[in-house]
Amino acid sequence: MNISEFDYILPEELIAQMPSDKRDNSKMLVLDRNKQTIEHKHFYDIADYIDENSILVLNNTKVLPARLYGKKDTGANIEVFLLEKAENSSDKCLWKVLIKPSKRIKPDTIITISEELSVKAIQRLEDAGEWLVELIYNGDLLEILHKVGNIPLPPYIERKMQTEELKQFDMERYQTVYAKDEGSVAAPTAGLHFTKEILDRLKEKGVEIVYVTLNVGLGTFRPVKCENILDHKMHSETFEITKEAADKINNAKAQGKKLIAVGTTTVRTLETAYQKYGCIKACHDHSELFIYPPYEFKVIDNLITNFHLPKSTLLMLVSALAGKDFIFKAYQEAIKNNYRFFSYGDCMYIK
Repeated sequence: MNISEFDYILPEELIAQMPSDKRDNSKMLVLDRNKQTIEHKHFYDIADYIDENSILVLNNTKVLPARLYGKKDTGANIEVFLLEKAENSSDKCLWKVLIKPSKRIKPDTIITISEELSVKAIQRLEDAGEWLVELIYNGDLLEILHKVGNIPLPPYIERKMQTEELKQFDMERYQTVYAKDEGSVAAPTAGLHFTKEILDRLKEKGVEIVYVTLNVGLGTFRPVKCENILDHKMHSETFEITKEAADKINNAKAQGKKLIAVGTTTVRTLETAYQKYGCIKACHDHSELFIYPPYEFKVIDNLITNFHLPKSTLLMLVSALAGKDFIFKAYQEAIKNNYRFFSYGDCMYIK
């Protein structure tokens, strides 16, 4: 399957630079796979499409202020982007990071972020620009990151003037209202449309709501660079399913309820667990699952998701669920009707 099959042209003005004024005011394209129909709605209509015969599964990961700006002792400006904590890091705080510009860094280089935090380069890794580093700090690391770090917005969201007010705005709006466990370097953006009021309305209707956790890494969003998509290798991302969540999901499936996943990260969490264990079970594991047509979904029935970048693994995942031709027809409909695309943009409900 060639990567060019998943390309499309998007007018630049449709890339959302800011979210909608209210989370649930986003437009929502509703795709009916059986009838092959498309409706234009708003996210505040979502409760009309989900009833008590459904279970809604969301990813409650929280985005770290993972983008750090510092200097070498020469005064050169350096950007450090935290990716994930290294496993088996003993007594040292070792992280995998991206460093820009990477060519200026050598092992043992010290990058000073603030009086409380420095980054020591340890070893260049195989992936371009990636390093293993040690974080050297005084105090509580999360508190320090919230003080000196920046929310890692995707590169297509431009912030030419990063004021403190705008920084705080992104800190709030680039998180879901149910975010809990910090560990992601990107938001599970389908969840950004939910408000506490909508979640309450769904609960009142008898919809069961369950949370899983997948810490979103850059691998989810990196473009596929090989011509044949089968040659692409997904980056590993950690996920966790609690026993309570596993029991609720298994019980709901046994009762014939529809499982509605919020976001592609939730899809990959559940489908990976089923692929590894033959059911949904309590686990702390890794996902490297690459979903593309004609994948057969074992767990999820419906999906709430944003509009995805051309040639991305996320576009391939939704194409596997709804059919590539139907997805591309829906994307052209969205473009024609000035829907806003990507992380801060509008969404679709695939039923």
